[in-house]
Amino acid sequence: QVQLVESGGGLVQTGGSLRLSCVASGRIPNFNAMAWFRQAPGKEREFVARIGWSWSGAIEIAPSVLGRFTISRDKSKNSMFLQMNSLNAQDTGIYTCAAQRAGRSDYGIWGQGTQVTVSS
Repeated sequence: QVQLVESGGGLVQTGGSLRLSCVASGRIPNFNAMAWFRQAPGKEREFVARIGWSWSGAIEIAPSVLGRFTISRDKSKNSMFLQMNSLNAQDTGIYTCAAQRAGRSDYGIWGQGTQVTVSS
């Protein structure tokens, strides 16, 4: 069984920064990609960023965070990161990492999430 564990969330003031981490452990299958999603209070979960797990590490970033958030990975540590800068109140929510198994189109592996709160 594979587990994803997020860390790095917390309370930050508007304009501040946080760095989230997601570590995979257990029986880790081949991944096609890993991604970050977030869910704000009263809203549906939305895509934030994705990074491919192949040699190229292709990246996708949601328009709402482009230029402020950066996604990266350390395959040797089965880890993915989300550097979040210039945070604002609209970035508040639960941030969850997910993994896409090789050959699958869905994100079938999810972490528990970490809370990010941006205060004005």
